[in-house]
Amino acid sequence: MTVNTPLCFRGKKILAPMVRVGTLPMRLLALDYGADIVYCEELIDIKMLQCKRVINGKYEVLETVDFVAPNERIVFRTCEREREHVVFQMGSADAERALAVAKLVESDVAGIDINMGCPKEYSTKASMGAALLSDPDKIESILTTLVKGICKPVTCKIRILPSVEDTVNLVKRIEKTGIAAIAVHGRKKEERPQHPVHCDVIKAISEAISIPVIANGGSHDFIKEYADIETFQKATAASSVMIARAAMWNPSIFREEGFCPLKDVMQDYIKYAVRYDNHYTNTKYCLCQMLREQLETTQGKKLHAAQSTQEICEVFEMGDFYEETTAVFEAKKTSLETKMQDEDDQMDDPDVIKMAVRFDKREYPPQITPKMYLLEWCRKEKHPQPVYETVQRPLDRLFCSVVTVAERKYRSTLWDKSKKLAEQAAAIVCLRALGVPEGKLCEGENHLINKRKRGDQERLISRDHGEDLAEPSHKKANFIEETSDMNGPKM
Repeated sequence: MTVNTPLCFRGKKILAPMVRVGTLPMRLLALDYGADIVYCEELIDIKMLQCKRVINGKYEVLETVDFVAPNERIVFRTCEREREHVVFQMGSADAERALAVAKLVESDVAGIDINMGCPKEYSTKASMGAALLSDPDKIESILTTLVKGICKPVTCKIRILPSVEDTVNLVKRIEKTGIAAIAVHGRKKEERPQHPVHCDVIKAISEAISIPVIANGGSHDFIKEYADIETFQKATAASSVMIARAAMWNPSIFREEGFCPLKDVMQDYIKYAVRYDNHYTNTKYCLCQMLREQLETTQGKKLHAAQSTQEICEVFEMGDFYEETTAVFEAKKTSLETKMQDEDDQMDDPDVIKMAVRFDKREYPPQITPKMYLLEWCRKEKHPQPVYETVQRPLDRLFCSVVTVAERKYRSTLWDKSKKLAEQAAAIVCLRALGVPEGKLCEGENHLINKRKRGDQERLISRDHGEDLAEPSHKKANFIEETSDMNGPKM
């Protein structure tokens, strides 16, 4: 596919992917100070595939795009400011899963990266990270699938192998997949930051392939200030430089004019953390990395003891900023909630029977839903089958459904996360208003379950006698439609 983004990997200063550090506030701060490209922290493909993409974050106040897990945890948050600069790094050991995640996020990011260098056990045990270095066939499969399957540029980040020859052979094979660039951490997987970075190996790679090589691993030996970035680039003959720990300690390392005072850097970071509702534990962790040797000072101890974003702000004399920003958010939230209530009022048809109910599949037997009970009741009473009309509220993207049965309308006053859940809630309202069982476990004997068991037994007997008593196609279609609702919302 044609790459339709201006992202280029030559002559760039890049924020490296760092677990717990490369979240939105740090990425935005690095861009402010002069970074050209920022990588997010490694995110695992399986976790991302469980996420739901939510535009504008909570209450549309944050103006973000969030990828939200089923437990409501924000796994990845981004915004328009970084859309042309952020590379999404994922951990994956499966080409199809990697492609599914890439398609999920590609409209919100500038590129996709596969982590092939993480030496941590949690990554290598799952055949991800540095474990991929010993499986070039899988590397080729993942990268080729991504390059062919998405429009954004694909990169990967590796560590070097025990021999220069093996490393060069591997990157030549990687280059043939069609990726846009390769980042090389100049250490072997068993080496740590205190070990010297192998500039000679990165240089050999740079000279062996034609795609951009991004040199990484120079914080300990080379990069102490902005001018050292070029020194490291020349030593490795790389196209670009990726900075991890030096940027974690002070992201103004990207500033051509030199470092900003650490106090100013930390306050700038906190502003982004508050503005984008960053979880206080992550904010505290990043600030502790910046304080380093100052953690034993009075300020450092207060930071360590902080148990909320507000307390963190107070440690850095930013209590007023926190209160002002929070007040703005609350005002926006109130305004949006008023709009949502207005929309509810517009749906407030006096002829619609309403109750405040939700569908919880844990309260029902497997493969049994209120919609199935309502359909069965309509057939028994010779009514037309139920008709569901569902709307989605734009402000928070929740759903509400109205069901029409025997020319009467029913709906729940509670809005749901998915169309299917909203329809089930409407069915519950109808069944309760009619005084009809809805199939809950607490209702005792379930005639639908017994009916299905009898049907299964009859089919088994007829099969033993060579008879074909397959259900009519329209009944099969109804069965598929209804049982599919048991899967709940797709997250």
